[in-house]
Amino acid sequence: SFSDGGLFNDPQAAVDQALRCFEAGAAILDIGGESTRPDAAPVSAAEEQDRVLPVIEALAKASDAVLSVDTYRAGTARLAVAAGAHIVNDVHGLQREPDIAEVAASTGAGLCIMHTGRDRQKRADVIEDQFAFLQRSLQIARTAGIADSRIVLDPGFGFAKDTAENLALMARFGELLGFRRPWLIGTSRKRFLGAVSGREAAERDVATAATTAILRLAGAAVFRVHDVAINRDALAVADAMVATKRKTTGQLP
Repeated sequence: SFSDGGLFNDPQAAVDQALRCFEAGAAILDIGGESTRPDAAPVSAAEEQDRVLPVIEALAKASDAVLSVDTYRAGTARLAVAAGAHIVNDVHGLQREPDIAEVAASTGAGLCIMHTGRDRQKRADVIEDQFAFLQRSLQIARTAGIADSRIVLDPGFGFAKDTAENLALMARFGELLGFRRPWLIGTSRKRFLGAVSGREAAERDVATAATTAILRLAGAAVFRVHDVAINRDALAVADAMVATKRKTTGQLP
């Protein structure tokens, strides 16, 4: 993660941290070997693989968690699935190395397609830009033969989006349900939460939990977080509200 990158570079330290998250209630463990922070230095495919493959192999043996590999490289994705990963999570939405879609198709792995505004001209309206980018990504997936039921979408909070754009994306999140796909949310500790709360990255877990509850009520399904326990509590409250609303009115919030 951008906020704790470097703390778990040793494979055993990474495994131990992942298992702590699993014991705290995480159902999916997302393993990445290259930082997606805007100013982060790129790493080679070989270095990325040296970082993630031993961790995935160890976690596949040590737990029954669902394992996700965070990569845009087709070669790394193929090796990761062979090592035990169940999901390919591409922060470039299949548009940097489109062959990664073939990996998901041929291996049967689940696929998370993320929206990003990096390295391209964005549309002025945040929702229009989501549809323009993700429709192209979904066409790549369909061409590769990936079933819709194996795809999760991610709106890419913080990826070439300023505070106003991130807040607008939250406020208008319901418009994205038109894709008729499950949504994965990654707001955890991101800069726009610091702009709102005035807190540094490591102190943004409460603000993160607020976004988790808000976006759960708006229809999001999966949440990628740093602090598992506090966000599980936020989800418990949101889900209780949804259940009560459904029971008493027959409607969702």
